[in-house]
Amino acid sequence: MNSALKYIYYSILLLPVMAGCEKLYNPPAIASPGSYLVVEGVINTGADSTIIKLSRTVKLSSTSTVNPEKGAIVMAVSDQNTNYPLVETSAGNYTSPGLNLDNTRKYRLSIKTTNGRQYLSDLVAASVTPPVDSIGFTVQSNGIQLYVNTHDPNNNTHYYRWDYAETWQFHSEYPSAWITNGKAIVQRTDAQLVYSCFANDASSDIVLGSSAKLAQDVIYQNPLTSVAATSEKLETKYSILVHEYALTSDAYNFWTNLKKNTEQLGSIFDAQPSTINGNIHNINNAAEPVLGYISACLVQSKRIFISNSQLPLAWLPVYPYQCGQGPYYYGVPPLVSDNLIALNSTIIPTSAITAPGSPVITGFLAADIECVDCTIRGTKTQPSFWK
Repeated sequence: MNSALKYIYYSILLLPVMAGCEKLYNPPAIASPGSYLVVEGVINTGADSTIIKLSRTVKLSSTSTVNPEKGAIVMAVSDQNTNYPLVETSAGNYTSPGLNLDNTRKYRLSIKTTNGRQYLSDLVAASVTPPVDSIGFTVQSNGIQLYVNTHDPNNNTHYYRWDYAETWQFHSEYPSAWITNGKAIVQRTDAQLVYSCFANDASSDIVLGSSAKLAQDVIYQNPLTSVAATSEKLETKYSILVHEYALTSDAYNFWTNLKKNTEQLGSIFDAQPSTINGNIHNINNAAEPVLGYISACLVQSKRIFISNSQLPLAWLPVYPYQCGQGPYYYGVPPLVSDNLIALNSTIIPTSAITAPGSPVITGFLAADIECVDCTIRGTKTQPSFWK
C-alpha cells in the first residue's frame, strides 16, 4: 500500500476548507494532535511471508513522513481462534514465515499496541488468487507501458489488486579509476570501483482490475506502470516483480475509494473526497478511525526482466545531476592537494592527466561525487535474483 493512506484522513477534512478561502483557517480536526493507526498488508495464506506494516498518521504540517508503530503484539487469527503470531523484524514491520493456511477458513488480524489499545479486523474469507499469466510491455513514443495479464478459469475472483517492486542497474556519469587514501591519489582496486550500481523502488500507486462486468474472469493488459524513455531504469537492465491479490467486492470498493481520494483529486471534474471505511476497529472505541483494510489470500507473484537491447537505440538516459569534469594539477592551481586528497572530499578524481608523450601524471580530471560514485544512490551488491 502506498503512503497516501497516512495523509488521506487529513486531506479529506482539509479540502472543503481550502475551497474559496481568502484567510487560512485550521479547523480543530486539523490542528489537533490526532494520530491514527495505519495498517498495511495482507494475511498471506500461502507459502510466502505475511508482512504487516503498522504506523501512525502524521499531520500535514509535520516535517516527518514516517511514524512507525513499534512494540505491538500482532497475530493472524482464524475463525477457530488459532493464533499465528507475527514478529517485529524492523520498526513497525511485523512478519511471519509462510503460514500455509486452510483456504476454506476465515481470518482476521489482532493488534495490541504498547498503550494497551486493542484492534481487530473483521473476519474475511480466504481467497485463492489465480496465477499471474504474464507481464508485458509496449513501446510508446515516450517510454514503455507495463501491463499484467491474468484469469481465473473457475470464474470466481473478479476483483484484483497488484503492487510491484522495481529493480534496475545503472551507471554513474563518469567512471573513476582513481581514489584518495588521504595522502595521495592511487588507483582503485576492483572492489573500490563505483561506476555500476543497482537501485530499487516500490509502487506508490493503487493498481486495480475487475472482470465483474465481463462474461469471463479475464484481465487483459491491465496497466501497471510506465517508465520514461529517458529514465535511468532503462539504461542497462530493468526488472519488475509483480504481486497479485484476489479481493472481495468489499475490499475492492475500499481500494477504489482510496484511489479516488488519493490519486484522482485536484480539479472540479475529479471525484469529491469521501469517507474511507476500512475493516479494522478499536474493540473498545468504535469511533476511533483506523486506516486500512485486511484481506486474506494466496498471493501470487511474477518477475520479468527488460534489457536495454530490447528498446529503441535512440533512447538515452538523462542523468539526474548536472555534471562536468574539471582539471586539477600538481603545482599549478587548482591544486590536487587542496581539492582531491582529503578523505572527505566531495570532488572525485576520474582520470589522470599526463604531459604530451610522457607517462608522468601532472594532475587529474575530477567531478562532483554524485556524478562519479553510484553508491550514493544505489548499491554495488547484485540482487540474488538478478540474471
